[in-house]
Amino acid sequence: MIDLAQDLKGRDFTRIGAWSAGELTTVLDLGDELKRLQQEREEHRLLPGRALGMIFQKPSTRTRVSFEVGIGQLGGFGLYLRSDDLQLGRGETIRDTATVLSRYLDGIMIRTFAQDDVEQLAMYATVPVINGLTDATHPCQALADVMTIRERLGQLEGVRLAYVGDGNNVCVSLMAAAARLGLRFVAATPPGYEPPADEVALARQIASDSGAAIEAIRDPQAAAVGADVLYTDVWTSMGQDAERERRLRALAAYRIDAELLRLAAPEAIVLHCLPAHYGEEITQDVLYGPQSAVWDQAENRLHAQKALLALVMP
Repeated sequence: MIDLAQDLKGRDFTRIGAWSAGELTTVLDLGDELKRLQQEREEHRLLPGRALGMIFQKPSTRTRVSFEVGIGQLGGFGLYLRSDDLQLGRGETIRDTATVLSRYLDGIMIRTFAQDDVEQLAMYATVPVINGLTDATHPCQALADVMTIRERLGQLEGVRLAYVGDGNNVCVSLMAAAARLGLRFVAATPPGYEPPADEVALARQIASDSGAAIEAIRDPQAAAVGADVLYTDVWTSMGQDAERERRLRALAAYRIDAELLRLAAPEAIVLHCLPAHYGEEITQDVLYGPQSAVWDQAENRLHAQKALLALVMP
């Protein structure tokens, strides 16, 4: 019988840096246990009959499937809510939407554009709100990332994590998780593609308490040297198609390939949040190579998010 901590019930998960190291570790520990139970086909209906509303203003593969399957495995059910199916897409306010949905649902997950929309939804909802992705952050992905690193390397504190490419929402949340959990994080990005300066400053402030280290540099080779983890993401995200050619030119030197991987620690792992664009941010031989932990990482979206749901939903 799993004894769920009660102190996280009702909590929102809008930004990973808003949770303490102890709270994040509680999620990771439960995620490990739920993964074990799922692999052994043991039922773990921790949320029987609970309803999770899933608002999608951006399309998704991993987010939709992992949340919908996850709430089902926990004994509840998920409602897929496209923005054009809701009055929210026809001008109803976020406050009114949050108030109404809170009367029907036990939790809300939203995948949208503006971080402020998630924060407003959380402010007005009386059920927990989970950020499934915004243009600014991707906290659920960061949960799966650190779960995978700990699973593969046996620890988080002191791990050298090198992110190369665009300092986007994935980079921001990964950096915040690293700061909370004691990793040595370095982001190598070209000029104009750095993670936001205020997010770097906040991560460094958190790191001063946790013993983590946060660096932002230009040289991808320097970032990769001795790294325990190499991480990248797509160079052109949803809504950036008009910038594609400019981005390809700017980021061409920031690819994870066999040559860059050779600079990392001998037992280093490679992570990518997917989808992958082969020949751009990563090569196919690396993604499917022996040092890739990408498929475990993708699977761990399911287990980490189930743990999160079980801990926050009443």
